[in-house]
Amino acid sequence: MLKTVPPSVCDQHGQPLFGRYAGAPDQIAYDRLDAEYRRSWWWERTHRKHWHYVALASDELFCAMAIVDVGWTNTAFAYVFDRVAKRLIASYSRDGIPGLTARLSDHPAAGAFADFKFGRESMRYEQDEYGFKLRLIFPDWELEAGGESLHVVPGMTAIARPQGGTVHTTYKSSAMPCEAGVRVGERFWKLKMIASTDHSLGFLARETAWQWASAHSLSLGWNLQSGYLGEQENVLWLDGNLIALGAVRFQFQAEQPEQAWLITSEDGLIDLVFQPEGVRAEDKNLIIAASRYQQPIGVFNGRVRAAKDKPWREVKNLVGVTENHFSRW
Repeated sequence: MLKTVPPSVCDQHGQPLFGRYAGAPDQIAYDRLDAEYRRSWWWERTHRKHWHYVALASDELFCAMAIVDVGWTNTAFAYVFDRVAKRLIASYSRDGIPGLTARLSDHPAAGAFADFKFGRESMRYEQDEYGFKLRLIFPDWELEAGGESLHVVPGMTAIARPQGGTVHTTYKSSAMPCEAGVRVGERFWKLKMIASTDHSLGFLARETAWQWASAHSLSLGWNLQSGYLGEQENVLWLDGNLIALGAVRFQFQAEQPEQAWLITSEDGLIDLVFQPEGVRAEDKNLIIAASRYQQPIGVFNGRVRAAKDKPWREVKNLVGVTENHFSRW
């Protein structure tokens, strides 16, 4: 079981409080970071990576959005995936204007907001101690969602020293029930959905790569990652308990991400098969920067357990995503 998160990610001497915790810190701030973890102003400016990601899942639709500040510029994306038709029916991607189009707070939960505006296009997420609101407005489609967070199971915070970086903090929420209205063209859905968020901020390497898996229901969920943070953010939510996991192995075909993924943990607590229903992919090469991104949407089947001496829990058609991502940023 995980310890309760401290209110700050660094102690009074500026030392990062490395570890995995239950709950969200009040703020992710590095202004008093010890000299051991500091670099030049320019290095920190160009290596500071900050993003807020939100996913909404139901039997009918899977929706996601992200606002990302990479230090020297910013970007955003959003999409709606029709799980019945098994295809993307709405998608948005925009590179912003440095210092103008994106704003992100350093509060990962209560007090969080992420905002992106470009002309008539706007994205905004905000959260307080009672709940959250999400609003996406584009010429061809819109999404509005909101839910309470008072009685939600605690999320997970990982404070770690990333490969090639200095310090990085990520907060992953557990399942948050919500209601959402989605309009795509002349079609409209009003749905009960499960939301989850990822708020991350830190100083990462010039080149960063990872594989990731996330899925949530009110009684079961996980966050799994292999890459720049090692096993630090791997956790299982099971019947209200938050359980630390060991290193995770992803077996998949990078050139065919729509094929099945096999995901297992070295501690023997995770044994999953992910079957994609569709893929959102983006490949950008901006000369000084590049991003190769694949996010399959689909269902997980298999089994999980709280410990080696505990019984297996069957996982059946739990909707979620995997991700294979490389960034030169």
